[in-house]
Amino acid sequence: MIARLVVRRLLISIVILFAVSLIVFFATLLLPGDPARAILGQQATPERIAAINAQMNLDAPPWTRYFLWLGGLFTGDLGTSVATGQPVSELLGERVGASVFLMVAAALISVPAGILLGIYSALRRGKAVDSAITGISLVLAALPEFVVGIALVAFFSTTVFTILPAVTMQPPGTQVWDFPLQLVLPVAVLVLVVTPYIARMMRATMIEVLDSGYVEMARLKGVPERRVVLRHALPHAIGPVAQVIAIQLAWMAGGVVVVEFLFRYPGLGQALIDAVSYRDVQVVQAVTMIIAVIYVIVNLLADIVGILANPKLRTGGES
Repeated sequence: MIARLVVRRLLISIVILFAVSLIVFFATLLLPGDPARAILGQQATPERIAAINAQMNLDAPPWTRYFLWLGGLFTGDLGTSVATGQPVSELLGERVGASVFLMVAAALISVPAGILLGIYSALRRGKAVDSAITGISLVLAALPEFVVGIALVAFFSTTVFTILPAVTMQPPGTQVWDFPLQLVLPVAVLVLVVTPYIARMMRATMIEVLDSGYVEMARLKGVPERRVVLRHALPHAIGPVAQVIAIQLAWMAGGVVVVEFLFRYPGLGQALIDAVSYRDVQVVQAVTMIIAVIYVIVNLLADIVGILANPKLRTGGES
């Protein structure tokens, strides 16, 4: 039962990625400008433009170009950057690692923090600490990430304190994680934006589970409260929360663009913004597909967690 559901989710994910690839490729064909002329400049001769078109298959029919591009995705050939002349895979190699590192660091903090805050708030519902957590999470959830980022920069880097760098400076030959202080503010922004949603969902689900009949029965049997929470309530509450976690982590894959631009972080988001500015179609296509793959993988993992956490599915019942 579980294996069949996982395979079905996997097939759906593959179909979604195929649809995204179609949309991305043919949408970029509608962008104004001639890629060959963008590479060679306005003074390029017709002969050189024709040679570039032939070299990059720009003179081929759109469907032929699509399947050539799709085949390149499977082999790691993402094309050539118009702006730099480098292979896109080389251009984005370190940037992918930098963005994944930023998202993983934020996820490792925000997911446990959101779950623990939600549980703590649910166990003390109606008390002052519950009201404080709910109020703060509402305020943070209402603020866009760039507002949170600007506030943190103003507080920790410019106006009040100057203890953290406001932008990311990466000397050649180094990695972003070689300078931990530069990562504090970008990670903090993502954590502050993602954690409130997880905490609020965890609180609501936990309250519903704590009021259920099987939890009340466990308490009547004299089971210690800690065991009631960890063994009876939490496994039933974590399934629905996994979907919210997936949505937030998937948002992080796209929302990281704003954070990277704000802090000049050398990741995929900054590469996408630069590529749009220079109309570097190959880079735009590659970055968009990478973000889509991350989005789909995160949602697939959340579906698997939700399936495994669902007692009905574990015992072969209907979903």
